[in-house]
Amino acid sequence: MGSGSDHQFATTHWSMVHDAARRNQPEGRVALTQLCQAYWYPLYSYLRRRGVSPSDAEDILQSFFVRFLEQDALGAADPARGKFRSFLAASLQNFLSNERRAERALKRGGGAAILSLDFSEADRRYQREPADTSQTPEEAFDRQWAWTLVQQALETLRDDWRRKGKEELYEALKPLLQPGAATPSYDELAQRLDMTPGSLRVAAHRFRQECGQAIRQEIRRTVASDDDVEDELRKLFALLSRQ
Repeated sequence: MGSGSDHQFATTHWSMVHDAARRNQPEGRVALTQLCQAYWYPLYSYLRRRGVSPSDAEDILQSFFVRFLEQDALGAADPARGKFRSFLAASLQNFLSNERRAERALKRGGGAAILSLDFSEADRRYQREPADTSQTPEEAFDRQWAWTLVQQALETLRDDWRRKGKEELYEALKPLLQPGAATPSYDELAQRLDMTPGSLRVAAHRFRQECGQAIRQEIRRTVASDDDVEDELRKLFALLSRQ
């Protein structure tokens, strides 16, 4: 996500996106487009899990987003449910359930790149995913959403640390967030970074705190209210903990 628009988007919550887009205000459309750009891949993975070919998945998603962004799609959203991931998934399922409508949209929107989506990278990414046949496409979508959300949060955090001149420290500490990852001792890492072990431990503690805050902020963009953040956080990390 580019730093130019991220600061503005950071204050654009899902409930605000819903209200703004329903009134056809430009800022609502911009925020909604950014959300779609950030979280389109779980929809791609969902389609592929349903047996859709890479080229058909690309056509379907481009056509889906044409309809989603050009029409008043948010008018059908239920703000009481409050989860943007649930709304996106349900919208795609509704789109697929009506083949005639999907075909018309495909003809109207086929080849119209309303969002800049790197589908070549998407399929390489999909091929690297574990082939878990026990997962339904819906379960795979939720888990992929969780991974995407964490990655978005880490990108935001990396950009913040880069602006502070701490990108090297960020890259050194990032493996600490990966359970079971092989990481050097604090003494080795401190020596490599020209820090004392004590100051490195303080930096690592701050890094974990800021990472948690970044994840909560990313969740906040996709739910209706602050009350939903902790519940969504528990659900998403439960999804990530599944083997």
